[in-house]
Amino acid sequence: MTETASDATALIAAARTAALHAHAPYSRFAVGAALLMADGSVITGANVENASYGLSLCAETVAIATASAAGRLREIVAIGVIGGAMDADGKATGTTPVSPCGRCRQVINEAAQMGGRDLPVHCGAAEGDAVRTYRLSDLLPDAFGPADLGIG
Repeated sequence: MTETASDATALIAAARTAALHAHAPYSRFAVGAALLMADGSVITGANVENASYGLSLCAETVAIATASAAGRLREIVAIGVIGGAMDADGKATGTTPVSPCGRCRQVINEAAQMGGRDLPVHCGAAEGDAVRTYRLSDLLPDAFGPADLGIG
């Protein structure tokens, strides 16, 4: 499957919907992620914080773990991410695009290398039309992954 501009728009919209389910009582920063799969379906995730901060899960990690649990890790074609400070109703706000943290870039890289793809990563804002698109290799140059261990 070849990703299109409308796929990027749909991924950002799905990520915004996913962010509505973020459990972020500590940071009050909701993040949503959406994965475009090879068959055109979309898998989403939202961040899940924990009182023991180190146990918190980023939205991208949740989405990728969901894809993996379904046996679909190698099928990811693209990813969309949004995030922003939560308003009183728990909705992400803000017009500045967010990008995956370093840990998530590594998690995304694992899936990308397993699927043999340099994934497009669409970084959107919680509100508005601002979107920045990167290749994963630009966000995480010289990445270490399964290929370095002879796996993939």
